[in-house]
Amino acid sequence: MWEYTKEVIDHYKNPRNVGEIENADAIGEAGSLSCGDALKLYLKVDKNGIITDAKFQTFGCGSAVASSSVLTEMIIGKHIDEAKKITNQEIADALGGLPPQKMHCSVMGHEALEAAISNYYGEDAKEHCEEKIICRCYHVTETQLREIIEQNHLTDLEDVMNYAKAGGACGQCHIAIQKILDEYKNKKEKVDISSMTATQLILKVNNVIEKYISNELRKDGGDIELVDVKENKVYVSLKGSCKACKFSSNTLKNFVEASLKEHISPDIEVIDV
Repeated sequence: MWEYTKEVIDHYKNPRNVGEIENADAIGEAGSLSCGDALKLYLKVDKNGIITDAKFQTFGCGSAVASSSVLTEMIIGKHIDEAKKITNQEIADALGGLPPQKMHCSVMGHEALEAAISNYYGEDAKEHCEEKIICRCYHVTETQLREIIEQNHLTDLEDVMNYAKAGGACGQCHIAIQKILDEYKNKKEKVDISSMTATQLILKVNNVIEKYISNELRKDGGDIELVDVKENKVYVSLKGSCKACKFSSNTLKNFVEASLKEHISPDIEVIDV
């Protein structure tokens, strides 16, 4: 059984700012009834851009109610551009934390706020509808998923299910989700090679060669040897069948160099010696 903080229990039992604002200056929606959680957020904004009132209507669990309630308290009195900077983690922190399995409720609050602010500035909501859907069960788009992963530093599929619900039903999107997670992991691993010592860079290049490149070349009777690394230039020597292959230059640029660029830095240049 999940443990809830006193703040979560308080906002669930005594939710603030429940209801609808007539002639609201901005309205944002997130989630859907088919997903089990839905939120509609109303904002009243004065001529100076200050949010003077905020109300919500939500369908969902206690954490969804609490997240929506505390969000309205957080944004009332703030300039709309300041409110835009609020993250889902800050919503959860304002509640003293949420169980990992309920973090998607704070994400829903953040998405409803983003939608309301977009509505206030007259941005086209149709663009969101045309985005690529990753999880069709919970209607999670690729843009939403990448944003949630990067903002919350998610590392595995279970995290994604907790924060976005994506992947928690039929499972057909698991491969697509894992691909995005791997891309994010690789992006984090990339470094500014100018800040590395020569030894550090050599070790990192050698690790990528052993982990991602050599095994593939060996499948065709070839191999590769790291000769030297100077600044952004990586000197290598192709071995076995790769050395005599007429497509060796393509292998160097389209596979070896591309792999090093992907896993280390786009500034890498591979030279055959």
